[in-house]
Amino acid sequence: MKNTIKLALPFAAVAAVFVAGCASQPQGPADKVTMALEAMKRDFQAKGIAGMDRLNTDKLQEVCNQTKNRPNPDLAEKLEAEQLAAIKYPADGKFMGDWKAGEKHAQSGSGMTWSDKGDKPAGGNCYNCHRLSPKELSYGTIGPSLLGYGKLHGNGMAAQKATYSQIYNSKAFSACSAMPRFGHAGVFTEKQIKDLVALLLDPESPVNK
Repeated sequence: MKNTIKLALPFAAVAAVFVAGCASQPQGPADKVTMALEAMKRDFQAKGIAGMDRLNTDKLQEVCNQTKNRPNPDLAEKLEAEQLAAIKYPADGKFMGDWKAGEKHAQSGSGMTWSDKGDKPAGGNCYNCHRLSPKELSYGTIGPSLLGYGKLHGNGMAAQKATYSQIYNSKAFSACSAMPRFGHAGVFTEKQIKDLVALLLDPESPVNK
């Protein structure tokens, strides 16, 4: 999924600049986004598991596109509430899994591309945006550092549920968050999210060493 997002976002940006440069009349943000999406839908070719449905946007994403990720506070609050209400929590009431498996998910960026069969869970590629383990030298800074996350938040039930929710759908807390909606979009399984919660909260995890 992240690979797809990384490919899609630059293309959208280039398309938006291109169509804006060719337009004879000034265009607003919503017009530019619409034209860019139309260009993508025209030129994108479905292949393997990468279908045309990946170009579809829901109401929340449309608002973020049209407002340059800055919806008015009242609308943002309403959208976040809708996203939070749609989170599906584990039926067994447990939010933590195996932090070692979670580290593997965090390191992996595989899956969700046209060449994948879709029969294996996708990786999270978490280090692309966050720092987690102090031993990892290569990490991104798009998202905040998560070093010591468990030390800061504890690992009680409230922290577990909040962390699960954030991974499942970050837009429930920030309407136009750049973080993918891993659970909402079906990228992660319930077990994967539990394992990542453990990676962040377990005292034995490298995140908290």
